[in-house]
Amino acid sequence: MVLDGANPFPKEFAERYYKSGAWSGITFGEMLDRSSEHFADREALVAGTVRLTYRELKELSDRTAILLLKLGLRKQERVLLQVPNWAEFAYLYFGLQKMGAIPVMCLPRLSQREIEHFCSVTQASAWVVPRRYEKIDYLPLLGPVQSNQPTLQHILVIDAPGQPPEPLPPGTLSFRDLLRDTPPEEGQQHDLRLFKPDPEEVCHFMPTGGTTGLSKLVPRTHNDYLCNIVFRTRTWLRTPDDITLIATPMTHNMAIEASMNPTLLSGGKVVMLPSTRTRDILEAIQKERVTTMILVPAQLQQIVDFPDLGQFDVSSLKVIAGAGSHVAAELAKKVHEKLGCRFYNVFGMSEGPCTQTRWDDPEEAVAHTVGWPICPHDEFKVIDEAGRELAQGEEGELVARGPCIFRGYFKAEAANREVFTPDGFFRTGDLARFDRDKRIVITGRKKDIIIRGGENISATEVEELINEHPKVEQVAVVGMPDPILGERTCAFIKPRPGATITLEEITALFKDRKASILLFPERIEPVEELPFTNVGKVDKKRLREEIKAKMKKEGKI
Repeated sequence: MVLDGANPFPKEFAERYYKSGAWSGITFGEMLDRSSEHFADREALVAGTVRLTYRELKELSDRTAILLLKLGLRKQERVLLQVPNWAEFAYLYFGLQKMGAIPVMCLPRLSQREIEHFCSVTQASAWVVPRRYEKIDYLPLLGPVQSNQPTLQHILVIDAPGQPPEPLPPGTLSFRDLLRDTPPEEGQQHDLRLFKPDPEEVCHFMPTGGTTGLSKLVPRTHNDYLCNIVFRTRTWLRTPDDITLIATPMTHNMAIEASMNPTLLSGGKVVMLPSTRTRDILEAIQKERVTTMILVPAQLQQIVDFPDLGQFDVSSLKVIAGAGSHVAAELAKKVHEKLGCRFYNVFGMSEGPCTQTRWDDPEEAVAHTVGWPICPHDEFKVIDEAGRELAQGEEGELVARGPCIFRGYFKAEAANREVFTPDGFFRTGDLARFDRDKRIVITGRKKDIIIRGGENISATEVEELINEHPKVEQVAVVGMPDPILGERTCAFIKPRPGATITLEEITALFKDRKASILLFPERIEPVEELPFTNVGKVDKKRLREEIKAKMKKEGKI
């Protein structure tokens, strides 16, 4: 049954994708079960002190599915999944897939504002959340969110690994207690196949950094997302001997599309690391003999520049990939030189378009292109403003359509009319061209987003919040260059007559609005007037050039 608000694939396209073999017609629960049959006693997951074989991971996922059913959750109900890189993420992700409920991926750093937005849009009936993670205490958020969201019936709390259990607020449940009280035999006694979703149904929702306010939600089906996974596995040349380190958030597309699921599909081992610190990443590589991983450019830069890099044995590494934002050619070459492994340049989106360089690509192609589409059945082209396909070598907007590409944002008809061409190609918002070998070169982007350390930040959302300040007359937010994170957020503000505005005042506003820390501006530039283009829009290109010039003068870049 198609979920109301999620656009299905047109029948003729679905038939084509089945016939071509791009769609396998299996679900993610079945994928784990099949891997468990083939690799039962091989180690599947390492997360802190937790080490699980494929058989054990399947059993824990089955028990999770049963406990969720016992709570009263049913097929196609939505569950906010805000879990860090802990073993419980895997149990919950696959447990939800097995009983047909739909996880809504929520980054650990999301605040009350974003959680309430996702809950409201999806009508979520449950929320799984840590008690604490790093410096964030989530307990004060639970009551306000539940009281504001009438559909939210269950809140499941997870204590940090190694922490003793503590009393929970009324109306909340301990996930670990529920799991403990669901013995293994219960999973064996229930036939979870009775709850198996249709492969054309939604398998999860993934937030995406948008350009118009709060994030939109990307519904992915078992068919189209598993298509991504299968071809990512093949393109990456994954094998059962691979050990994949995940040091990006598990609820981010990069972690589950390029790391967890391809590894479990191929019988390899997943190592989850909750820390993003360089030393911790290097220690994990050395300890677990990691063979492959994908990181955002900021993490890659920190690794190759780490002063104690030579103290760690990273000889097990075969491939490292970079994605999330532009990977400079010099950084791609440094990874290869300093770590002695291959580098993949990756372009990927929650919406499905994915490209990647290959194992045997020449160095220049890896440094300057993002390779070819990973799925041979996906169609990519470059178009002009009028929607006409451009010739090879010409720059335009990159668009894509195919068995790996979603069909529309959830409950967002107006946005969908803008982001799809009349013939069903998704507009990525990225400017690109094809080189002489038909590899894709990303040359810029049309979307009004800032990519900070691999995370998409909506400039419009930041502007909307700043505009709430009584001293602000006009504001324009742009990305300013940063050698580590790629970009940081800068706000050009025209104050109201007679007023002055400080970064501290804007920060206080964001804290009061309970906005995510990701949205906080890191610099403001007061201006008498904002520049405009000849069609009456704020000239953000000029603002980006101005802040870049200022930072160069200040010696910051």
